Amino acid sequence: MLPTIEPGATFKDNLQQLPPIDGLARIDLIDVAGAVVASIENQPGKQGSLAVYQYLAQLGDTLDAKAAEQGLAMFAEHTADARTRPGAHPNIDRLLEIAAGGSPLSIKIIAANR
Repeated sequence: MLPTIEPGATFKDNLQQLPPIDGLARIDLIDVAGAVVASIENQPGKQGSLAVYQYLAQLGDTLDAKAAEQGLAMFAEHTADARTRPGAHPNIDRLLEIAAGGSPLSIKIIAANR
């Protein structure tokens, strides 16, 4: 497990503290029944979310309320935007839901084929 990163004021600053996502194809989020409920692909526009979720997976395999709060802090200013515009940031919306008492999810990291 990694040490907890102290989130800064901006998402850009926080991203610089996160482990690299080289070698990742995607991250799958799995519910208690074992179904994949979402995937975050390693592609432009999603790589910031992929880095945050990879970090959360490295803190522990379960995305629970505590992990969701850490993720929301990492997203910094985007979290505030997500609170005012539900649906604009689905990967943050998921963290907001879990932090508010939603069911935890498991995080599965899928390596890229080399």
